[in-house]
Amino acid sequence: MTCHNCRTQMVKAGFYGAKKVQRWKCQQCNKRFSEPQPKPFGQDVRLPMEKVSMILRCLAEGNSVRSTSRLCDVEKRTVLNLLKTAGDACERFMERTLQNVPVKELQLDECWSYVLKKEGPKHPTEANDDSIGDPYIYIALSGESKLVLAWHLGKRDRENTFTFVEKVRSATADCKFDISTDAWPAYVSAIDLQLGDRANHGVVVKVYDKPEEGRERYSPAVSLLSKNQSEAGNPDLSRACTSHVERKNGSLRQWCRRLTRLTYAFSKKKENLRAALALHFWYYNFARIHGALRVTPAQEAQVSDHIWSFEELMSTL
Repeated sequence: MTCHNCRTQMVKAGFYGAKKVQRWKCQQCNKRFSEPQPKPFGQDVRLPMEKVSMILRCLAEGNSVRSTSRLCDVEKRTVLNLLKTAGDACERFMERTLQNVPVKELQLDECWSYVLKKEGPKHPTEANDDSIGDPYIYIALSGESKLVLAWHLGKRDRENTFTFVEKVRSATADCKFDISTDAWPAYVSAIDLQLGDRANHGVVVKVYDKPEEGRERYSPAVSLLSKNQSEAGNPDLSRACTSHVERKNGSLRQWCRRLTRLTYAFSKKKENLRAALALHFWYYNFARIHGALRVTPAQEAQVSDHIWSFEELMSTL
């Protein structure tokens, strides 16, 4: 190690602190320095890497912010700051990594959520405030590799649907594939405009019985009719389905505490929900072994060649 003051070689001078940080001493100017320690995500995070990894793992496995702060013995504000830092890093990583991925079958769906309050109790002055209310989570899932290729958080309207399909185009390779969606009308024009050169669009129309009021209103509705119809290209209607992406919605509600039904752990700020979703989708794609595949979805899609860890994520970005 070279002295920062006189540019001469330094010698070891013991260790410092409980973490045994190596100290160095210059024999010419008697200056002492400590070895530079890696910072999580390259940010000014003063917690050790092991503690940050434990916090992120608790959040990714379905713990709330308050329970994570109790388990890891840190402040709630510390957990939220780390969540936003990790969420931004995960979102950048996925946008950079998931590009031009070849697929054969793609399924699109939306998952309902809310921030601070639902649309019904919103005050008339809050009607145009997109930071609160009912945002939807758009998900694009590969049917063969179970990889989440793209996701988007926004209102269930035509504009956000177009933005989501634009992300799908950026993530998929320029080859023919079948794409299955539900009967949301905005998908038809968005896919025809942005994916018409590569996607065969099939629509899965499902008719449900009206759920009963009272105790049974949170139970799943009974499916009365399901039919597949072609909207663009020549899709294989016998294979058109949205079952896998709908099952992914269930995993999302199970692993992301903010989306659990009937809980106080719902999101109070949209940026916190966005960060939690980015962390979840990175963890699902790259760090958790899929039960049916026995590898991660990223390995199955040949996007990655190993199982990622939080320590590797923090040192890479």
